[in-house]
Amino acid sequence: MVQDFEVQAIGRVKSPYKEKFAVPRQPGLANSVVSVIEFFDDFAAPDFFAGIDEHSHLWVLFLFHQNIAKGWSAKVRPPRMGGNKKLGVFATRSSFRPNAMGMSAAKLLEVKNSDGKISLVLKGLDLVDDTPVVDIKPYIPYSDTVTDAVSNIAPAEPATVDVCFSAEAQNTLHEEHQHFPKLEQQLRDILRQDPRPASKKRKEDNKEYGVRLFCFNVLWQVKDNCLIITRIEKVDDE
Repeated sequence: MVQDFEVQAIGRVKSPYKEKFAVPRQPGLANSVVSVIEFFDDFAAPDFFAGIDEHSHLWVLFLFHQNIAKGWSAKVRPPRMGGNKKLGVFATRSSFRPNAMGMSAAKLLEVKNSDGKISLVLKGLDLVDDTPVVDIKPYIPYSDTVTDAVSNIAPAEPATVDVCFSAEAQNTLHEEHQHFPKLEQQLRDILRQDPRPASKKRKEDNKEYGVRLFCFNVLWQVKDNCLIITRIEKVDDE
């Protein structure tokens, strides 16, 4: 029996999520956000993708590359459980796993061919920028959609909060509209998940948080049951 093997990355994700903070917990929760998978030269030839546009959705298998060096344990504290209850790692989608591998289903928007190199444009992917991709598989509705599936741990989508914009943030949206016409909706979709630690959710919080999205540092806080985006600052190193 083979117990040790190597997994080779075939490409990488280019997404607006520049850090793990604020990445949606599951795919499809921020459907206004578009990501691209760029394939390395050995796997970018059109022959690898013949017929892929016959599928509306794809499974993306990837590595939690930022967590590999941090190790793993048999039990983890899922954020969905408030961070207080431990469950077996195989009973969760924790990113701290023996093989640090994950999978996400996303909608295929476009198959791009640039000088004989293919890239895939996907909607709703929940992966941080530069995530290594190890495989692509088609989503097959008749077998992958399980209508009677039950999860007592995550029976429904997580609760969301309203997202508001300060006058300063609205001015920035207006200034950036030509280059980022969907920025307002994308920020709403991403931040309505309330990415604060589980202990802070559904609570008033005077702390100002920041998150890197696209080429911006987005600053926000939660008051009066609303997540208020206070400032949207352009980051010079992009």
